[in-house]
Amino acid sequence: MEIDYIFTSRRLGFRNWSTNDLNEFAKMNADEDVMKHFPKTLTTKETSEFIDRLQAHFEKHSYNYFAVDILETGDFIGFIGLAYQTYESEFTPAVDIGWRLKKKAWGRGYATEGAKRCLELAFTELNLDQVIATCTRQNVNSEQVMKKIGMKKVSEFKHPKLKEYPEYEVCLCYEISKSHWSKSNG
Repeated sequence: MEIDYIFTSRRLGFRNWSTNDLNEFAKMNADEDVMKHFPKTLTTKETSEFIDRLQAHFEKHSYNYFAVDILETGDFIGFIGLAYQTYESEFTPAVDIGWRLKKKAWGRGYATEGAKRCLELAFTELNLDQVIATCTRQNVNSEQVMKKIGMKKVSEFKHPKLKEYPEYEVCLCYEISKSHWSKSNG
């Protein structure tokens, strides 16, 4: 089956979500290792609702945390993409870059490759001026990806959506501007 990707990177295909993604995505969101830096794993119903929100976000903004496949095999590995965030903070509203991958996709450079391609989309096609990224203070792997894609740490903050989960509440915020990205990629 030929998949019509919105865009690709060297090894990855980026697409909008479909109901066919539910089972694989639900398995991934139920994995305690994958969800280690989140307050809890997600049920199949919660994953379905998340897909609905991602699809609605795409309809409104023409981007989201895209479903990502390995081009060579067509295997779904998780998401990498962009989302408009409006929660209360010093740096929002803003467009956030994020990723969540299956364990079998870890350690292969997919998050970095995909995030770099999403920054290219953000700055060359969507014409954004800045992109942020956030993670819990303990999530050193995500923080490393942020550094690898040229982002700089701007703050530590208490995430307003994590007040009920004190062990996750303190988060890091990184950002990259279009001008900084252009200098690094020009």
